[in-house]
Amino acid sequence: MWMTINGNRFEVLAEDNATAHAFAAQLPLTLNMEDLHSNEKHAQLPNALPTNASRANTIHNGDIMLYGSSTLVVFYKSFSSSYSYTRIGRLSQPDKLAGILGQGNVQIKFSRDER
Repeated sequence: MWMTINGNRFEVLAEDNATAHAFAAQLPLTLNMEDLHSNEKHAQLPNALPTNASRANTIHNGDIMLYGSSTLVVFYKSFSSSYSYTRIGRLSQPDKLAGILGQGNVQIKFSRDER
């Protein structure tokens, strides 16, 4: 999978689970994602996904997770968390993600291929 923000493309290494497969089936998908706590972007998905949530403990820059059954979250800073999420995937090279996402809301496109 791929995630594109303002012309910047990131490879998404998807988990091999029912949630990631169901998310991939919804692609391509463009979401207006809101900033939360200056460490994540989130948006409601058009359809709920299957869940298998567990306590994350440590969130890593570039993690893509599902909160509840329909809130997609892209994390751009690493931190400790007591919340539970279902893993969808992670970016292969998230180093520049925080700078590209910037402050505030952003539009992110998710696709199955590079185009």
